[in-house]
Amino acid sequence: MRQLEEDGLLGDKAIRYGGPDQMVMVSGGPASHLSKHSILCGPSKRRFIVRQPTIAPAPPHKPSKGEIHLTEQTQPLVGHVEEWKHGSWYHATSIFGETMADLLGKLQELSAPKPFFPAPSIGLPTHPFWSGTLAYDLVQWTQPIALQHPPKEGEILAVLWLIERFAAERKSDGRITAFACDGDEWASLANNVQATAHEVVNSHENPHPETSNLTDQEHQEGIEAIREGIAAGEFYQVNLGRWWEGQLNRHPRAIFEELCTTNPAPFSAYLCAEDLELALVSSSPESLLQSDGSVVRTAPIKGTRPRGSTQEEEVLLRNEMLNDEKERAEHRMLVDLMRNDLGAVSDVGGVRIERFDVEAYANVQHLVSQVVGTLSEGQTSLDALQAVFPGGSITGCPRTVVCATIDELEQRPRSYWTGSIGWIDLHSGACAWNILIRTLIAKKERTRWFGSIAAGGGITIGSSPESEVEEAKWKASALRKACGWHVEQRESLPTGELEIHSLEVEPAPVATKQGSIQIDDGSMRTNGAVLLVDNLDSFTHNIAHAIAGLGHDVVVHQSRSFTASLQEHEAQSILSRIRPSHIVLGPGPGQPKDSPVTMQIATSAIEGRIEQPVLGICLGHQALGLAAGMELIKVPTGPVHGSPRSIRHSGGRLFEGFTSPHSFTLYNSLVLTNEGDSSLNQVAWNETTGDIMGVQHPERQIFGVQFHPESVGSKNGINVLSNFLGMRADA
Repeated sequence: MRQLEEDGLLGDKAIRYGGPDQMVMVSGGPASHLSKHSILCGPSKRRFIVRQPTIAPAPPHKPSKGEIHLTEQTQPLVGHVEEWKHGSWYHATSIFGETMADLLGKLQELSAPKPFFPAPSIGLPTHPFWSGTLAYDLVQWTQPIALQHPPKEGEILAVLWLIERFAAERKSDGRITAFACDGDEWASLANNVQATAHEVVNSHENPHPETSNLTDQEHQEGIEAIREGIAAGEFYQVNLGRWWEGQLNRHPRAIFEELCTTNPAPFSAYLCAEDLELALVSSSPESLLQSDGSVVRTAPIKGTRPRGSTQEEEVLLRNEMLNDEKERAEHRMLVDLMRNDLGAVSDVGGVRIERFDVEAYANVQHLVSQVVGTLSEGQTSLDALQAVFPGGSITGCPRTVVCATIDELEQRPRSYWTGSIGWIDLHSGACAWNILIRTLIAKKERTRWFGSIAAGGGITIGSSPESEVEEAKWKASALRKACGWHVEQRESLPTGELEIHSLEVEPAPVATKQGSIQIDDGSMRTNGAVLLVDNLDSFTHNIAHAIAGLGHDVVVHQSRSFTASLQEHEAQSILSRIRPSHIVLGPGPGQPKDSPVTMQIATSAIEGRIEQPVLGICLGHQALGLAAGMELIKVPTGPVHGSPRSIRHSGGRLFEGFTSPHSFTLYNSLVLTNEGDSSLNQVAWNETTGDIMGVQHPERQIFGVQFHPESVGSKNGINVLSNFLGMRADA
């Protein structure tokens, strides 16, 4: 980068080619399936800026206590296109979009489809592309929630540059090649630049102190509040962030150069626009989304341990992480979530888990899976980006509820932390986006730079508040050290080279027959499809894919939509329109009372007013139990989320072909208990605790299971759905 600047091909000396803004994406560490290319963007003549519009904060409410306010975002996103002319950026036009994907898609008209020369290798953009950053706070246009703590009006939510020339380093051999459209002299000049080594000056103690928005005690109290919400059944996992902030003692680029040496990561990036008073420095190990235009993939990270000071200690810590139920459950939950998100835009049967690894970075090691999907007809990479943004590993599950809870508990916008930096070729659909963790957000005030660093972790019922606080500090340590803060605290932290240790993939239940999946728009009419009632869960698409993969058409009705105005007989109206062959009452956060449509259908089924076979999963199972006179209580031995359990069953019907006991994955904080008369029979139990895991009507085809048959860890669980779908409506 420095050599290109010295030769007048980048920065202030390159203004005849475009603006001085800088954008580079570095694949740090050795070449691997993660680290293939680094991209340095050449000067751009066009950039795109999205700012926070005027949006009133949502009224105070507590999603962590079950108060979820769904809302339709009526305020459009507005993007301003600027062009580089006469040594300055000038406003050219404005673009409007209803969603993030809608807005970004309109940039295609501003980028020519002409190819780069020479033809870039696989994994690189082949046409002029847009590259930049998306703030986490764009969640306002990807989730149906209004923030209680939105960004200030005018805050930059996204900035992207149209890149018509770039240089790429191939990691396998270090070869650097410049690319541009035919006739652009920048590429030929850049290809003749002789790279020379530049000394990287490491950090020294920053005389300006850092501050944290939380004390360790306050951090622990926030974690306990989340654990209370999990115990009450409001969500499964929430990612809670903590911030460290202060004045920087050097330019953000110097910090980035140091981190490329001391903390290399495969999805590192640096962005700087001095006139916007913004710079981002990221040593991210995590990929949000990659695509070649037809196949999309994401690589969720969950599960953390520090590096070891010796090889023996490293192996011990790695095995400890692999054998830790809390870490594996947290990871399994995230894999199920990302399967669901890709399932929203992928072919039936087209979502799979491709890899499972331990990835070791400078200071920490993580569990990482690769989830892959094949885009269904009519879906694009932008639709996939809309579906996965913001990343599940830095929000939690179920997605909508936890995004609202994060806003409630953190009480501040996240800005770019847990947003994304990346690129997208809007003509081919190829793209690569990271997740902005291990990231410094730098804002300029006159001549001084001020930095903000955040870190956190996914809080589950098994989280130790003390351990989670320490984990957040590990994750922030490399950046805080590079900023010159608390250097003495970091010196004893073990470090190591990037390493990848491949593990056996834990498969997910998959079926590949080609049923269809449709979302009910409130007016849909069908005859013979399976009705799947969605209760605002983050696993609904997994269930839909399993049913469609078994050869059945599926209609998904979103029962907790912001557009729903529940009428007394709404459930009957839905059944009259859909005329389903089978009904599946899906899982979801909270309690059955939070999903009136589910309770109406459950009550009608128990009272004999529905002839179709009915299956309740998790919350749907609980709704059937309540309608039949059972009670709902907190799990006496504590919640279980993302962990397989041995389930004993009485055989027959749903469990035809299953041995007893059999392993199924649980996601529940609440459980049915039969203290009085009930019209349902118990047919399955947790072998260890005796908790009710399955119910069945003695006469009608009504069934409920507390476990998730579609989850990773539910071995052959899809056969439960197959057995159910093989039943026919009562005469």
